[in-house]
Amino acid sequence: MSEDKPHQNLAIIGHVDHGKSTLVGRLLYETGSVPEHVIEQHREEAEEKGKGGFEFAYVMDNLAEERERGVTIDIAHQEFDTDQYYFTIVDTPGHRDFVKNMITGASQADHAVLVVAADDGVAPQTQEHVFLSRTLGIEKLIVGVNKMDIVDYSEDDYNDVVEEVNKLLDQVNFEVDDDSFIPISAFEGDNIAERSDNTPWYDGRSLLETLNDLPESEPPTDAPLRLPIQDVYTISGIGTVPVGRIETGVMNIGDNVSFQPSDVGGEVKTIEMHHEEVPKAEPGDNVGFNVRGLGKDDIRRGDVCGPADDPPSVAETFQAQVVVMQHPSVITAGYTPVFHAHTAQVACTIESIDKKMDPASGEVAEENPDFIQSGDAAVVTIRPQKPLSIEPSSEIPELGSFAIRDMGQTIAAGKVLEVNEK
Repeated sequence: MSEDKPHQNLAIIGHVDHGKSTLVGRLLYETGSVPEHVIEQHREEAEEKGKGGFEFAYVMDNLAEERERGVTIDIAHQEFDTDQYYFTIVDTPGHRDFVKNMITGASQADHAVLVVAADDGVAPQTQEHVFLSRTLGIEKLIVGVNKMDIVDYSEDDYNDVVEEVNKLLDQVNFEVDDDSFIPISAFEGDNIAERSDNTPWYDGRSLLETLNDLPESEPPTDAPLRLPIQDVYTISGIGTVPVGRIETGVMNIGDNVSFQPSDVGGEVKTIEMHHEEVPKAEPGDNVGFNVRGLGKDDIRRGDVCGPADDPPSVAETFQAQVVVMQHPSVITAGYTPVFHAHTAQVACTIESIDKKMDPASGEVAEENPDFIQSGDAAVVTIRPQKPLSIEPSSEIPELGSFAIRDMGQTIAAGKVLEVNEK
């Protein structure tokens, strides 16, 4: 991967079975990110199992048990280059759990490709993922109308799906450019790398051209330093080495830093990146660093490191906007699931449900409702059960979003409106 190009995180979203895995495999293949021989090997294996042509999804999928079922569940980080950018595809299996990864920490997506099958149109998860992207502030949404080969490249079928998706986008107030819709076949490769003869009625760009033309995200270097800690190591000859990815700001040797909520700090002595010492590190950099006088038990995963004179906020309570994606019954005040924010996982109580929002207009639909349920958007007040460092999304978006999990699944997603500090 060429690290000298600007980087973009890309989410591939949409309903299960609409072809996301095949699309990811196809993108990696068309950009030369997957060697030909690997594809060949998968092709043979797919044919043996009577699933010929499924090899792109196979590239993405190394779990034998899933292969037997022909379903893709887990996709690790994948990277590919266009002329302009290098992209990391953030975890996007069809099951609902990728949502947690899309929301927390290192895999926050800048842009998303929504995959909608031409023969099926808007499905429940299509709706959920659009809602989520809108709430989490995805900048640009590209809509790939997939499986055009199944509908014989019919312009009418394509237009029907575009109209249906546009209705959904209007509902949640999501502005999308007209040229963001692309008729594609991930399976056959139409309009992925180059324009296809099968859709002579389409005169827009291919998917890779569209990705190449995405707006560049400004790295948040002028925000205060925020570095969520992933792990803490003891390294002989150096001492305690916290490791994590800088979300915002810059870290320099000699900086005085503070770790919250552990409330300890000191002076940065060394910073290491890719096994080399560096004088400073910036957003997106994964670093290990050493702080004078800090012991291994003083800090832990989930702490956030920031400047001593502008330390990370620690919430007594916080107010947030949440979207409930799935819950078997209803959510009421007193509910205490686990919140995943950056690298922290903390049980938090929903203290009050302050208002229910109309997702279409963003207006308040109901003050102090008794409960919320799947599909609802609401403003709630939350009390962490143990100290949690989190920031208002309007000030430091990278540390302002979270996923709510319970019963082994992502129940809801949200962003922090304001923090009432300890």
